[in-house]
Amino acid sequence: MTDTPDKSSRTVLVAGGTSGINRGIAEGFARDGDRVAVFSRSREKVDDAIAALRALGAEATGFVADVRESEAVSEGVRTLCEKWGPLDVVVSGAAGNFPALGAAMSANAFRSVVEIDLLGSFHVLHAVYPHLRRPGCVIHISAPQAVLPMVGQSHVCAAKAGVDMLTRTLAQEWGPEGIRVNSVIPGPVENTEGMARLAPEDSQREAVRRSVPLQRLGQPQDIFRVCRFLASPDAAFVTGAVLPVDGGWSLSGASRVGDSLAEVLMGRLHR
Repeated sequence: MTDTPDKSSRTVLVAGGTSGINRGIAEGFARDGDRVAVFSRSREKVDDAIAALRALGAEATGFVADVRESEAVSEGVRTLCEKWGPLDVVVSGAAGNFPALGAAMSANAFRSVVEIDLLGSFHVLHAVYPHLRRPGCVIHISAPQAVLPMVGQSHVCAAKAGVDMLTRTLAQEWGPEGIRVNSVIPGPVENTEGMARLAPEDSQREAVRRSVPLQRLGQPQDIFRVCRFLASPDAAFVTGAVLPVDGGWSLSGASRVGDSLAEVLMGRLHR
């Protein structure tokens, strides 16, 4: 195995690092002095994220690829690593979501979330594996639905549970090579697409806030700080972990909010 480089010279790839939690993670690594690459399927978002990362003083680049397209992801990663060399840290946060009851959801709708969340995560890890430094670090950005059944979220629950099992399995397979694989499960995070879809009204967001034991919504930097730890030498003996970073929301608050969402969705179904 090669020695881990100095932290200032780490190369970090954030899949989906052009918006939401993943953008906050990319910006956090940039502020720490790492060089950061991002990708998503939107050229406009990729260019905007690169500009923002460079404005923070980081060396930054990116490419356009849809995580559902394995070859596009692999080609983007190959091109990146020809330029920058091996990857030290990979953050994979592919996500798609919309509230829908199982009985009212089409097969294509269910499939679309599984393809983005689960297959997309596999495509990212499959693409980066040959280019990861040994030792190296992979971090999945999962979701509470991976461990908590939620009405209207059967597609996300199935997909994200798969992501966390992928984390555990690859932690076993890649551990002998020095590659650590972990999952982070964010709770409700402010100003994200997930919150906008599941709690679009101010009253709903306030209900979510009250349901969190720490009595606040998360911020992207809350998630980044845990990713920073997982990517650091302090976490050198941590792999296969699935770590909630949710202010205690998964202890009971998620079920209360889920009940409220269920009432809304059931009302729509029976109109």
